Amino acid sequence: MSGLLKEANQGEDDTQQGRYLTFNLEKEVFGIEINFVTEIVGLQKISNIPEMPDYVKGVINLRGRIIPVVDMRLKFKKNLLVYTDRTCIVVIDMQSFTVGLIVDNVDEVVAIPNESIVPPPSYKTGFQNRYIKGIGKSEECIRLLLDCERLFANEEIQTLNQIKE
Repeated sequence: MSGLLKEANQGEDDTQQGRYLTFNLEKEVFGIEINFVTEIVGLQKISNIPEMPDYVKGVINLRGRIIPVVDMRLKFKKNLLVYTDRTCIVVIDMQSFTVGLIVDNVDEVVAIPNESIVPPPSYKTGFQNRYIKGIGKSEECIRLLLDCERLFANEEIQTLNQIKE
């Protein structure tokens, strides 16, 4: 799985502009800007933390680092499925914290030029809308591009940071 990231980082120029790691949740394809992604790991033992929101599955120990883990299905109010051998954790690094996102499976790293991205509808069509930065089209596939800066509210960030301490 880490081969996807190595491949993405071996571009001729060092910019990651317009490159997204794509993953699936149910039938939807999502994308995260590659510059937020630090690694992709297989599902491993998750230590449960009592009294957390249902989407916070707990923490993992990743080479000595304690990382909170969030099930993106539950975060986006989807049905929980049994994890499979394709289920994985996408570790992302944001401004003030690192978090692991449990996804159904990682798809690929794609380049989506800005002219192929349209803003999400401005009206509130659902709970997920605040997380969507844009809708990207590459080849014949539509990808919902997540806004990592808005993926978690300030209170959620504080909660996730407290878990590590």
